[in-house]
Amino acid sequence: MCSKKLKKKNVGEFTAAVNMAAGDVIVDKFVSLWGISTVRKNFPWLFLSISVLGSVLKLLQVVPDTYFSGTRIFPNVYLVKLGWGWTLLLLTPFLLLSNASLNRDVFFLFRRLLSLVVGTAVWYVCTETFVYIENVTGSCFATDAMDVVHENVTSKIACVRAGFHWHGFDISGHSFLLPYSALFMMEETAPMAHLKTVSLSTLPRMVLGLLYISLNALMIVWILMFTSTSVYFHDLLHKLVGTLCAILAWYLTYGVWYRKPWSPGLPPRRQLKPHKQRA
Repeated sequence: MCSKKLKKKNVGEFTAAVNMAAGDVIVDKFVSLWGISTVRKNFPWLFLSISVLGSVLKLLQVVPDTYFSGTRIFPNVYLVKLGWGWTLLLLTPFLLLSNASLNRDVFFLFRRLLSLVVGTAVWYVCTETFVYIENVTGSCFATDAMDVVHENVTSKIACVRAGFHWHGFDISGHSFLLPYSALFMMEETAPMAHLKTVSLSTLPRMVLGLLYISLNALMIVWILMFTSTSVYFHDLLHKLVGTLCAILAWYLTYGVWYRKPWSPGLPPRRQLKPHKQRA
């Protein structure tokens, strides 16, 4: 009996060790990828390129309908619709654990947590602004062909509730949320490269690795769903405005404001050694 229990224990420990080793390999791959300066610099422009190319393909109508051309698919209903919630759910514990592992100063941690507050405020203000713009620029029509106008209906909510169709300048919320969330995660997961050089106990290292892999997986899903939005939905201008707003919001925070003393500050990053030139 004791030998069987010991055998099961050894098997469990071996399985856990294998899983941890596999997780470390995946973490290393992602860290190496994001450690390439070209990848980080061009990541924002990836979304802009996808938006333009996808819109052209949509105009040419060369892409057939697929699973991703539907609006009620699982990733859209349960992931993208709750996109910022998923971002915060995974990023909050990662930010706390990663930053605390590098700097135990309470004020530093408080400042870093403010980046989540700022990000949420940016997301909320932008999405509400998009809704407002669609309302003030739109009109209510009896059919999708826009043949009969209902001038007495002045809001999208009232129009849709009445069974009519609202047409306004509909800036794509997906084209804003998905790039902004991905860029936000790219910045806030940067400490992982530095954490690889820090001695951590097994549990924190395992939790950080799992969160880091999950965040990168979420970024991949966001890129995929952004591509489907670009190919199947919205007009070119609506998508471009949403994407450019996301890139601008990211740049003004992480590229400008967070470099100032009185700000949430940038996430701690590994300092690269200067390249030595040969004599």
